[in-house]
Amino acid sequence: MATTTDLGKPVGVTLDRYITLAQDAFTIATGELSQLLRDIGLAAKILNREITRSGLLDLEGAFGAQNVQGEAQQKLDVVANIRFKRALTNGGQVCALISEEEQEVITINPDANYLVAMDPLDGSSNIDVNVSIGTIFSIYRRKSEKGSQVTEEDVLQPGRDQVAAGYVLYGSSTMLVYTTGRGVNGFTYGPTIGEFFLSHHNIKCTPDGKIYSINDGYWNEMSEELRAFIQKCREDGCTARYIGSLVADVHRNLLKGGIYIYPPLPKYPDGKLRLMYEANALAMIVEQTGGKASDGRQRILDIPVRDFHQRTPLFIGSANLVDECLQMIS
Repeated sequence: MATTTDLGKPVGVTLDRYITLAQDAFTIATGELSQLLRDIGLAAKILNREITRSGLLDLEGAFGAQNVQGEAQQKLDVVANIRFKRALTNGGQVCALISEEEQEVITINPDANYLVAMDPLDGSSNIDVNVSIGTIFSIYRRKSEKGSQVTEEDVLQPGRDQVAAGYVLYGSSTMLVYTTGRGVNGFTYGPTIGEFFLSHHNIKCTPDGKIYSINDGYWNEMSEELRAFIQKCREDGCTARYIGSLVADVHRNLLKGGIYIYPPLPKYPDGKLRLMYEANALAMIVEQTGGKASDGRQRILDIPVRDFHQRTPLFIGSANLVDECLQMIS
């Protein structure tokens, strides 16, 4: 039960303040990455506003077009892409942006040092039914000279080269979770104040867990070995939890312990999830909390990138569960 003392506690450290404190701890920091993270935070606030008003502003439903992945775009997919593209352009810290919603690389500021890979709105099929959705982002430092044209080497970097990664979860509360390679922290949005506040400090994923997240509708298409692992999870008393929004499923398992699986299937022999927009960012975050992420054969962060729209299977979550799954399917 909350006491009057609890109610009188300060709200906490804001995202902006936390970024500044983290930057001050490193004398070589120039402030560019810090500003980029602030720009992402700003775009998340703006998109949060659009999402909460979507039912009143006719922003629900299909847009009437397909994205580069061949998936029907929702109206909020388009809005999210515009909001983040505009924030990153105005912020001035991004030389190029690659988005799930764009066919080509978007060149922004040739004098900037960072490239962003982004899924502006993950789980958009859940928009119309008021289920959690999210934004996923990866940040890379360019390899070419500042001021020059962005190169293929800049764009096709493996996940291990990320300098930061994160996601925003729009649900019962809105959370921004990110890492710069020194642990993972979560910030909850206070809508009446208009700020993200540190709410989950130094998140750790338990090595074991009692949750497995997989689309059971693909049971007949799964490999015999994967079905055996799922059956073992059931016999061990694990609970099935699957939302259908990647961010929401991974976030829950990150906090509670579990494994998320999107395997290769006859319809998706190379997997369905995007390596650069989704898997790399989540893998970096989960590894920073002590978890693991694999495509079934190798570490997600070590997968060579051939195409920035490349897809991958994904096995991610609590380390012991991921290891057990990989042992059974290999």
